[in-house]
Amino acid sequence: MRNPIIRSLTLTALLATGLGAAELEGVERQVRHELVMLPYYSVFDNLTFQVRDSTVTLAGRVTQPTLRSAAERVVQRIEGISEVINKIEVLPVSSNDDRIRSAVFRAIYYHPVLSRYAIQSVPPIHIIVKNGDVTLEGVVHNTAEKNIAGVQANGVAGVFSVVNSLAVETRE
Repeated sequence: MRNPIIRSLTLTALLATGLGAAELEGVERQVRHELVMLPYYSVFDNLTFQVRDSTVTLAGRVTQPTLRSAAERVVQRIEGISEVINKIEVLPVSSNDDRIRSAVFRAIYYHPVLSRYAIQSVPPIHIIVKNGDVTLEGVVHNTAEKNIAGVQANGVAGVFSVVNSLAVETRE
């Protein structure tokens, strides 16, 4: 099993056959690294990718169109990648959604149980807001933390719905 800390970056890699196993793992690691190093990648964005043969499919949702194009650009530069399919959705500009993002961030990351996650450069709970609907993506250590994050997000004024897609870290 991969290190759960790496998974906490919320970059999901779905792999298929084609490249050799070691080669595929190296490409996956490079793609993940390039995406998390993007300068405007934040807790309000979620990027995922899939590697098949020498093709990378990018997906997820971001708040800035420049992040969408930057993700595609950095992945295209990786040796061994011949094609990048960019399915990243740019979220609509909305001052209400911006207010909700900030409020949900405070509700989650200021909570005593979850505050330890806030000190990471890219915190593991990503808050995606589209038209008042909130989706939580990422990884937490246990079910209680997942439930607390969902309750905290649900308690924010102006939130229409919350989809709690947080994964719970499993230990071997």
